[in-house]
Order: sequence, then structure tokens, then C-alpha cells
Amino acid sequence: MPAMETFSTSGLPPHRRLEYWNDLCSDTLSPVVAEATDVTRFEPSLVRTVVGELRMGEMAAAPSAVHHSRQHVARTREAMFFLQIQIEGYSLNRQDGREAWLGPGDFTVFDNTRPYERLPADANRVLVIAIPDELMRRQIVHPESIVAIKMSHENNLARMVAEFAQGYWRQCCRDAEQVAPTLNNVLLNLVGCAYSALPQVRARDSAHLETMRLRIVHFIEDHLSDMDLSPTKIASTFKTSPRYVHGLFAGGPETVSRYILRRRLEECARLLASPAHRSRTVSDIAFDYGFTSCTHFGKVFREHYELTPTEYRRRQYSL
Repeated sequence: MPAMETFSTSGLPPHRRLEYWNDLCSDTLSPVVAEATDVTRFEPSLVRTVVGELRMGEMAAAPSAVHHSRQHVARTREAMFFLQIQIEGYSLNRQDGREAWLGPGDFTVFDNTRPYERLPADANRVLVIAIPDELMRRQIVHPESIVAIKMSHENNLARMVAEFAQGYWRQCCRDAEQVAPTLNNVLLNLVGCAYSALPQVRARDSAHLETMRLRIVHFIEDHLSDMDLSPTKIASTFKTSPRYVHGLFAGGPETVSRYILRRRLEECARLLASPAHRSRTVSDIAFDYGFTSCTHFGKVFREHYELTPTEYRRRQYSL
């Protein structure tokens, strides 16, 4: 088994840290791109090893958005699920229309065959365990259904997973070459037990419903700029009824219409904060993502971010 490897960006010039970190993370897990709020304060570090078929790594970094986009998915070589355990700090984690806000001791799962993103709110430290697709499916029949769901440390089974994983990791740090890979089975069994209590896993027809929901989510992501995008148009595209489309989102935190609106606002906010789009007007950016009225866009943007689009843009550039 490979020994522990430690990497740090602290000795690099600030302008080289992002590129180095992106290459390192992509080599360790899957292709990603990080965007730092302040590159002068961005000094991430990584400790990693391989235990049997599992890859494990502890990452520490200042606030930075991490994106695994459709382009990154196309470059992904191996299908894996990432068990992400929050050790310090807080982060917002998104995949397939879900959001998981993690604090210390909480965890969630990502699937690298589909886009996802992490948005740490502050300096944070996470333990990531990469589990091959085949191994994950031995524990959970349809693991796609459990991505980006928060598993709270307040839940007994979830706490057992987090504590065992962190204890396992500490043992690796002490002497990685002496760790028995058979402990992987214990970890995977605990993960399977923790997720087995979720309704998404227990329901007999959850696989079919989740597959349809994911198809619709991907359709929405590809058509956010379409001003006619609506539950009715989605239903027509998938040859079903608007009621069925609404029903697929009924068990989640938001309706399909609210999901479309939130994702449009998030993409607009991303462009407003991007130096590459600084010369563009607010209205141009709003029109890019299906808004036909600047007044309406300004109203819903302020409701979501508690700032006008102009105030939001000004604040991002002042950070």
C-alpha cells in the first residue's frame, strides 16, 4: 500500500496556487476546478493515501468554490462515489438539484459521473473517501438516490460512520503501511447501514422515480437560458403530465419551479461575480438565463440574495 503523501501550496507564488491545486485534486479524485475568493489567502494542503480499493485524502483550504462540471464529467476516467466528511468549518454541497449544508461531523456523498459543486463558507477541512462505483452498489442498490443528502452527526448511525472513518484516517496517518485493507469492509458496511434508513433507499420504486427526476434535472440544467422553460414544457418533452413532474420534486426542499428559479439566479450571480463578465450589463446577464424583465429579475434576485444585482456585483469585486 502506498505511504502517506503530503502536498502544500504555501511555498508557491499566489498566482500559481490555483493551477497547482486544481491539477492535484484532479489527479487525486476527479477533474475539478477551484475558484478562490482571495488567491493571496488561498494556501490549500492535501494529505492522501490508498487503502486497498479506497482512496482517502484530507483537504484543508480557505474559502473557494469547487466545480465538477459537465466538461469535467466527460474527462472522468473512473466512476466513483465520494464520501465527504466535514471535519472543520462549513460547506454547501450541491448535486442533482439537492443542497446539503454540512457542519463538523456531518457528511454527504457525491457521484463523479454527474456535475456537482462545493461551496465552503469559511476556512475548512474535509476528509474525502473515494469509493469505486461497484463497491458502493454492493451496499446501496441505487446510490444515485442518496447524493447531496446531509447525514447529520446527531443521527447515531451517521455519527458512527463519521467517527469510524476519522479514526481509520488517523490510524493511516500514524502508519499507513500497517493498516489492514479489510477494515474497508467495516467502513462500507457502516455507510450502507446509515443510508439504508433513508426513504429514497427503502422505497421499492425509488430507482425509477430517481432516474426520471435526474433526467429532468439534467434537462433543466441544459435549458436554463430558455425563457419558455416551465413544468408544462418539461412534461411535454418527457411525454408525461405537469402533475407528475411536480410530484417528482414533492419530497424535496423546493418545487420544480423554485428549482428552476434558484438555478437561474445562481448562474446569474456567478456571472455577476466573474471578472470575465465585468463589462456586461446586469440586464444582458439576466437575459442569458431566461429572465425577460429586468424589474422581475431585480426583485427575485434581491429576495434570494438580500442584495440588488448591482450591490451583489460591487460586493464581490470588493472582497
